Amino acid sequence: MVQLLSPAGDYAVPKEWATYGKYIDRLSEADFLKFYRDMARMRRFDKEAEALQRQGQLGLWIPAIGQEAAQIGSGYGVGHNDHIFPSYREHGVAITHGIDLMSILKMLRGVNHGGWNPEETRFHLYAIVLGSQVLHATGYAMGVKMDGMVGNGDLENDLAVISYFGDGATAEGDISESFLFAAINHSPIVFFCQNNQWAISSSVASQTKVPLYQRGSGFGVPGIRIDGNDILASYAVTAKHMDDAREGSGPFMIEALTYRIGAHTTSDDPTKYRDSEEVEYWKARDPLARFETFLRRQGIKQDFFDEVAEAGEKLSTEIREATFALKNPPIENMFKYVYSDKHPRIDEQLDWLRKYEASFGEDAHS
Repeated sequence: MVQLLSPAGDYAVPKEWATYGKYIDRLSEADFLKFYRDMARMRRFDKEAEALQRQGQLGLWIPAIGQEAAQIGSGYGVGHNDHIFPSYREHGVAITHGIDLMSILKMLRGVNHGGWNPEETRFHLYAIVLGSQVLHATGYAMGVKMDGMVGNGDLENDLAVISYFGDGATAEGDISESFLFAAINHSPIVFFCQNNQWAISSSVASQTKVPLYQRGSGFGVPGIRIDGNDILASYAVTAKHMDDAREGSGPFMIEALTYRIGAHTTSDDPTKYRDSEEVEYWKARDPLARFETFLRRQGIKQDFFDEVAEAGEKLSTEIREATFALKNPPIENMFKYVYSDKHPRIDEQLDWLRKYEASFGEDAHS
């Protein structure tokens, strides 16, 4: 397992991981501070979103507390031309690529279907259908290869693809099919598995008899396991293998060993299926606390951490106010893009729904 930053906050590069250490050498103090700010931002956003769901402002929330290092680190390891296919828990990766956080909340409130433009951001829409995004990513990577946009010796303009999924998704046929097509087409894709130990209530031990990073080897997709609570390892390993993919090395898999501290979603009760001792074990390996220890040893003063905490409270307030101010979209929006041409059945359905809502009086849209 690749680990550069220990749970105690000690940084060291073992000889066998020297290649990854070179990527850390490129980072400045400003990069380290950016990493921490975004990890803290991700956690504060997550807590506020869960509170909003409990107050009836969101239909659902998918917590990611505990997975900040895997997401922020890997997110910054993705190049500016690369395309990202997330699952539905990659709020931190979204932060690193400029996604408006309110657009995530709007989707989970049900007022849009994903309010960001993948053509502008290269961050494709959340995939609620588990595993489907990995097939989409593999197809996109195959297209990149066919279009000759990889292996040209130009890391700035060539591009690769990364797809995120959880340990539970590896049990689906979609993932195996993706490995096969990526391998036989030598496609420029990195498969990034956040192994957070639980696929809802199914433990990882019930899903596999071998480490997940070996799952692709039978298809021709090599892999590696990293400490997913180590942001430096997450960054360096992702950056290295995205570079390799852009250079034409073909597909690769990264398994980030981490933990979902909270529930699978806000409709789940994890106390029904896991022990509190396990949760406490992983809380003691908090990725945010680990990186804070490292930064303090680098001489970062308390003023910085106070500033980050203040920014988190400001973010929380802004998100709360913006969420409460959201209006329901016009009902005709759900009918607009079903067919490219005008369709009489759609018009009939829209007319029926308008009459139905009108039957409730003036408060129908409140």
